[in-house]
Amino acid sequence: MTKNDTEEIENEAEGLSPDLLESEENESAPEPLWADKAKIIRDGDRVYYLLGTAHVSRQSVKDVRGLIDEVQPDTVCVELCEARYQGLVDRDRWKKLNISEVIRDGKTLFLLANLALGAFQRRIGEKLGVEPGAEMMEAVRAAEDCGANLELIDRDVQATLKRTWANLSLWNKAQLMTVMMGSLLPGGEDPTEAQIEELKEHEKLPEMLTIFSQEMPQVKGPLIDERDRFMMSAIEEAPGEKVVAVVGAAHLAGMMHNQGQGADREALSEIPKPGTWSKALKWILPLLILAAFSVGYYRHQGESLDDMLFAWILPNSIFCALLTAIGGGHILSIITGFIASPITSMNPLLPAGVVVGLVEASLRKPTVEDAENINRDVQSLGGVYQNRFTRVLLVVAASTVGSAMGAWIGLGWLASFIA
Repeated sequence: MTKNDTEEIENEAEGLSPDLLESEENESAPEPLWADKAKIIRDGDRVYYLLGTAHVSRQSVKDVRGLIDEVQPDTVCVELCEARYQGLVDRDRWKKLNISEVIRDGKTLFLLANLALGAFQRRIGEKLGVEPGAEMMEAVRAAEDCGANLELIDRDVQATLKRTWANLSLWNKAQLMTVMMGSLLPGGEDPTEAQIEELKEHEKLPEMLTIFSQEMPQVKGPLIDERDRFMMSAIEEAPGEKVVAVVGAAHLAGMMHNQGQGADREALSEIPKPGTWSKALKWILPLLILAAFSVGYYRHQGESLDDMLFAWILPNSIFCALLTAIGGGHILSIITGFIASPITSMNPLLPAGVVVGLVEASLRKPTVEDAENINRDVQSLGGVYQNRFTRVLLVVAASTVGSAMGAWIGLGWLASFIA
C-alpha cells in the first residue's frame, strides 16, 4: 500500500473524501484582488490578461503589481503612447517647452486642454495619496522586474485629441472647453476613493458609457471606440505567449468586443485634414466683410464709409481688448489686441491671439521656475493666473475668442448698412 493510499484511507476514516478535501483547499485559497477586474482571453497557446484600472487608484497599483508578479508574462502592454510615457518619466519636460513656439504653432488650446484634464486628475490623486498614472508606472516597473517586454499600445495623444476636436461641432467645442476650464475652479465634491473603485465595476461601466455616448457621441467615437480597436489590435500583435495589458477600466468592454477583428492602426492615427468647407470657412468672413463694405459704400455713395469703419473696428477692438484683460493680459497686450484685432480678423492665417500672445510672452517672460510649477499651479484658477507660463496661454486663448466674437458682431453691424 502506497503512502497516498494510506492518506486516502485516513481521510475517509475521518469522513473526508479526497474530492471534498481538494474542494476545501481551493475554497480556502483567497482569490487574487485583481481577479474581478481582469478579463482573460485564451487564443490557442496564447493567453491575454486585460486588467481594467483607474488612473488615480491605489488599489489599481496593487492590482497591477499582483497580476504581473503572479503571471510572469512575456510582454506587458500599457495604455500609454510615447508622448504620455515620456510625460510620466520625464518630470522636467515643461522646462523644454518654448512658449513662443507653442503660440506660433497654434498649439495653445491643445496644451491648455491637456493641462486642464491633468489638473483634475492630479487634484483627485493628491486627495487619495496617489500620483495620476501611478498604475501605469507600476506596470512599467513590474515589467522590468520580471524581464518582460514593454509595449506602449495607445494611439498618440495628439492624434486622439485632434480627431476628437475635428469631430465636434462649434457648440460642442464651446461646451467641452467650458467643462475643461471649469475643472480648474474650486467647488463641488471630488469623488472619494470608494467611488473611484466603484466606477471600475464591470456591471456599472456599460450603463455609464451608454449615457456618455448619448450625451456626447462625437466625443466617445474618437476618444474611446477608436482607441479600443487600436489597443486591442496592438495587444494581439504583442510578442510572447503570456501578455498582460493594463488599460483604463472604461476600455475593457470595447476591447473585448474588438477581439480578433484587427484594426488599421495607421489609418486610425491619421490627423483629419480640413475639408473643403472648413478651408472655405476661413475666408468666408473676410469676403463677407469686403462685400459688406463694397455694397454699403456703393449704396450710400461713400457717405457712410466712416460709420462702416466704426462699426467694424469698434466691436473688434473692444471685445479682443476686454477678453485679453479678463485673461490677465499686460496693459501693452491689451492695447495690442485693441489695435490688431480689426486687422487680423481680415486675415485667417494670422489670428489675433498669436500677435497678442507673442507680445504677452515677451513682456511676461516665463521662467524655468514657472515651468517647474505648472503641475502644481494648474490645479486652481488662481494658480493659472499666478504662473506666468499658463497665464500667457490663457491670454492667447482669451484674445482669440474675443477677436472672433468682435468680428461676428462687427459683421452683423456692417450688414445693417446694406439691409
